[in-house]
Amino acid sequence: MEMICRHDHLPRGWQHMAFPSGITYAASMTDSQSTPVPSFAQSLLCFSTVVTVIAIGLFTMNIDLHVLMFVCLIWVGANIRFLGLPYIEIRTLMGQAIHRALPAIYIFILIGMVISSFMHSGTIATLMHYGLTWLTPGLFLPVGMILCALMSVATGTSWGTVGTLGVVFVGIGGTLGIPLPVVVGMVVSGATFGDKMSPISDTTNLAAMSAETSLYRHIHGMLFTTVPSFAIALVLFTLIGTQYGGIEIVGSQIETIREALSDKYRLSPLITLLPIVLLATLSIRRVAAEVAMSASIVLAVFIAVTYQQSETSQVLNALWINIPSNTGIQNLDNLLGRGGISSMAWTLILAIMALALGGLMHGAGFLRVLLSGIIASVQRVGSLVATTIISGLIGNMTMGEAYISIILNCQLFQLKYREQGLDPAVLSRTVEEGSTLTTGLIPWTTAGAFYSATLGISALEYAPYAFFNYLNAVVAVTMASTGLGLMAGASAAVTDQD
Repeated sequence: MEMICRHDHLPRGWQHMAFPSGITYAASMTDSQSTPVPSFAQSLLCFSTVVTVIAIGLFTMNIDLHVLMFVCLIWVGANIRFLGLPYIEIRTLMGQAIHRALPAIYIFILIGMVISSFMHSGTIATLMHYGLTWLTPGLFLPVGMILCALMSVATGTSWGTVGTLGVVFVGIGGTLGIPLPVVVGMVVSGATFGDKMSPISDTTNLAAMSAETSLYRHIHGMLFTTVPSFAIALVLFTLIGTQYGGIEIVGSQIETIREALSDKYRLSPLITLLPIVLLATLSIRRVAAEVAMSASIVLAVFIAVTYQQSETSQVLNALWINIPSNTGIQNLDNLLGRGGISSMAWTLILAIMALALGGLMHGAGFLRVLLSGIIASVQRVGSLVATTIISGLIGNMTMGEAYISIILNCQLFQLKYREQGLDPAVLSRTVEEGSTLTTGLIPWTTAGAFYSATLGISALEYAPYAFFNYLNAVVAVTMASTGLGLMAGASAAVTDQD
């Protein structure tokens, strides 16, 4: 069922016309006037120029994405004005797109506070301290993958995991004689899984927001394809790891980190893990994400002040901007200094600007025209999922960032998924499989460049061993082709009663 929006101030003589976002706008039909629908050529020019501006701006001119988005907004707005739509309607289209995403915007703000409060309560430190004791030679690779996944789920960042546990595991793997590409592939696989499944990950929230589904629905949808992919990758790393079962681990690096954590924090799992247990419990009970996150923040702050004996003003100020810790290990300090509302500003502002851009592309019909001209011929669900994943990969390769690729692909494919009767969560998870999972495998993306610089190996070398990152796409297409895990049904419809 389509969501119906009526606006009395729309240009004279407009009647209802459906656009890709599922919102019904009015199209000029009175007095025999034709509807101002863009041509395919103009739509293609408009969209391709947006992609070109972003690609050239990032790779050639090193311009910030926010500025590039502003340029794109002006370009698309000018194209819409050329169609005859007045400025007040252009602004309305942007405002409606942002309004629909307000719940996710609230969550973005809370994410920063969750991360910083978990740092000060010792929650993250406890996970790292005790998790590192699980390592054994024969199970180094699978256990390492699990630890990276847990760390990314807890922190919502694959970058932070790669910069801490990843660096440690690369050193340990070298002493065991495990090839560096295999170790890094394991780290990237685990870190990406955790980042993708974390309710406090920016890309996870961005995908849910862009596809107009709830955060929990999005994560639930990803379980169908992500868990089997993770299990397959875990088996592969277990089989590879059996070759190194007779070698002893040099524990100096592990002990250095564990000692630094125990010196900095009071580590009692029964106390310091309570915030993450509360967050998980409320999430499982389907309590609103804003409520679950707020409750865990309050509990974490209480533990930081009363148990860790941190200054109240320091902990509360950290909710706005956290600062690096002072354990003496730079990468560890940077991780423990993550979080705070201000840390989310870059992504949040970018998301708002991209949503406004998407509102213009949808409302003016550019994406609808492109959809009918490019992918309307895709009829099978398996082909649709494969096309979406490939589009995400191409988006990463051309724009160098998963953020824009996620938003644009959600907007581009949204109508097609609705026509197929698929839940919006299928769209959001598929876009993540094409965008979030592949960005670290491409050398010139920000993620690929960061992983390579941090772990000392090219993305082209470790990509073949990042099993989870590309197996997820294979599993997704296979399941879609066989009709498994599609979540089709009434939940795909979005309604809004006046």
